[in-house]
Amino acid sequence: MPVLSRFYGIIIRMYFQQSEHSPPHIHAIYGEDVAAIDFQTKEVIEGHLPPKALAMVMEWIDIHKDELMYIWDTQDFKALEPLQ
Repeated sequence: MPVLSRFYGIIIRMYFQQSEHSPPHIHAIYGEDVAAIDFQTKEVIEGHLPPKALAMVMEWIDIHKDELMYIWDTQDFKALEPLQ
């Protein structure tokens, strides 16, 4: 699963589409916690993150929403800027 970004101890990954299912989503990993998040609706599909980590991931999604959709649609992996 390619790493799209890393920031504040959070790792953002996305499976390539052929091995995944809809809705378009990312996987956010923070320590022992993992969450699958629909980046279009910002709904946590599965798992859990601590509130502060989840808030940072949601802010990062807001910044990169169009790029995430492009990566999902084209499978053209690229690293995205971390949250600063």
